[in-house]
Amino acid sequence: MAHLLGAEGVSITFGTRTVLNGITLGINAGDRIGIVGRNGDGKSTLMRILGKSAESDSGRVTWRGGVSVGFLDQQDVLEDSQTIRTAVLGDAADHQWATDPSKRDVAQGLLGELDWETSVGTLSGGQRRRVALAALLMAEHEVIMLDEPTNHLDVEGVAWLAHHLKTRWKSDEGAFLVVTHDRWFLDEVCTLTWEVHDAAVDSFDGGYAAYTLARAERDRAAAVEEQKRQQLVKKELAWLRRGAPARTTKAKFRVDAANALINDVPAHRDEVQLKKMATARLGKDVLDLEGVTYRAGGSGPLLFDDVTFRLGPGERVGVVGVNGAGKSTLLRLLDGHIEPDAGRVRRGKTVQTAILTQEVRELGEREHMRVHEVMTEDKSVFEVGGRELSGGQLLETLGFSRSRQWTPVSDLSGGERRRLQLLKLLTGEPNVLMLDEPTNDLDTDTLAAMEDLLDGWPGTLIVVSHDRYLLERVTDHQVALLDDGKLRALPGGVEQYLRIREGSEPAPAVDGRTYRGQSSSAATPAPVPQAEPTAAAEVRPSQQTLGPSEADRRQARKDMQRIEKQMDRLSARQAALHEQMAAASDSTDFEVLGRLQSELDEAESELAEAEEAWLQASETAEE
Repeated sequence: MAHLLGAEGVSITFGTRTVLNGITLGINAGDRIGIVGRNGDGKSTLMRILGKSAESDSGRVTWRGGVSVGFLDQQDVLEDSQTIRTAVLGDAADHQWATDPSKRDVAQGLLGELDWETSVGTLSGGQRRRVALAALLMAEHEVIMLDEPTNHLDVEGVAWLAHHLKTRWKSDEGAFLVVTHDRWFLDEVCTLTWEVHDAAVDSFDGGYAAYTLARAERDRAAAVEEQKRQQLVKKELAWLRRGAPARTTKAKFRVDAANALINDVPAHRDEVQLKKMATARLGKDVLDLEGVTYRAGGSGPLLFDDVTFRLGPGERVGVVGVNGAGKSTLLRLLDGHIEPDAGRVRRGKTVQTAILTQEVRELGEREHMRVHEVMTEDKSVFEVGGRELSGGQLLETLGFSRSRQWTPVSDLSGGERRRLQLLKLLTGEPNVLMLDEPTNDLDTDTLAAMEDLLDGWPGTLIVVSHDRYLLERVTDHQVALLDDGKLRALPGGVEQYLRIREGSEPAPAVDGRTYRGQSSSAATPAPVPQAEPTAAAEVRPSQQTLGPSEADRRQARKDMQRIEKQMDRLSARQAALHEQMAAASDSTDFEVLGRLQSELDEAESELAEAEEAWLQASETAEE
């Protein structure tokens, strides 16, 4: 396939941190590339360098002559004074694009509900994103680079963009790179995945699912290698723990080898982990909207018209809907931030809510504070997973290193602010958790960790998100707001919602008053059946609760002394065999060399068995 652009030996450093180091890669016609990695690892930096909107410290980026590259940054560069028409089309007349089916598709898919004469400065963040994306897709580019294109797009918009990218070119034409946290989108449109980590870029065939499997296999192979290393460490530790014999000049080479092996511990990736926080008890009554009616701003559009919505303990509900239909307003009604125009909101006596907002408003008043100060402003010790952790330890579990904990909040990236906001909410021990677009600014590893947390969340969970992967993973059922003031159940999930929006399926009927989802199975976990103990598996109570007796320890110490003498003899035998083989190395008698090698292999095998026996005895002696 034709080469379009590439990078050779590209490196860039910010301060003392090298983000990319000697990166060499290329993009060919037909490539559909998704870029993944942790926040701050250099995904956007790599894309900007490839798009020539940023300069690297060393190396070079080359484009094929005449290639046209379009770039969508996270921050749009639209002028507020422009109309939508000017921002998207420039000076082009309508007939210059209206006769092109692909351009009409872009206009309908992204701007169908907008007045083209509207000033860009009056648009919401989501609408500006659509205008910037439409301006890019209207142009004739051979390579398209998209940095978080799904941010601010609803489920319907994400599905449209995926279809457009899949059908924009023939399979061997054009290319695109996309940085996104939307794993469904990555699976849907990408045939190649680049993982940016530790200043390097690894390439994997396939979308997110294939990348995940390949990375799991890579990690498994690394784990096998580490297990082998740990076995060697155990044997070498046996030598180091023997005392005086291990410190003699004769065994010094063994001590040095052991220390080198122990010190050669591979550096672990900075894995983000979220632990389950203690959660306040939740009673039978949680949150109920009863006959609620609400207009935006008191006199704006009608968002809810006589809606009744009941949430039970342990329910896990996903909310989807068009932009402006009232998804965030629904959370604010349930949380008590706003009051309905009619009807009422009932809250259970033990309910403690927490809401993760899109705008990270909770940190706005703490911009001057440092991360550690924000974490410990209410208390300094937290109960996590049955043990107590300090504020610093808890921050480390969420990916904040010791040095990063003293960074001012104003200097944090969007993903870091999101992580800190979530952790701050959890320390309040809520039993009703509301998440408004929680995937914004989070990398895929953090999302996976958050999903692991939410899988075990014992309280009631309400999630507003355009991320289908997240909704289908952590919620048990979904509801839809279709901009008609009603709340509808979606037995068919997100796919049903998209069919409704396409017009291929009618909206499900509502009973006029009530929707109540089924309680999550997580709220009342099924008992785990216990296997009947077999005769061979029966253990006396004293054996279950007591360690080795003093007599066992004395015997173990005697065994250690006996095995040490045996190990000394085997070591001396090894040394003698090495000397004999060295003396016979100039000989042509290969039969002698073969016999000596066999004896050496036997001695090494016996020594390995002795080391293992000594280690087991030492563990018994020290218990």
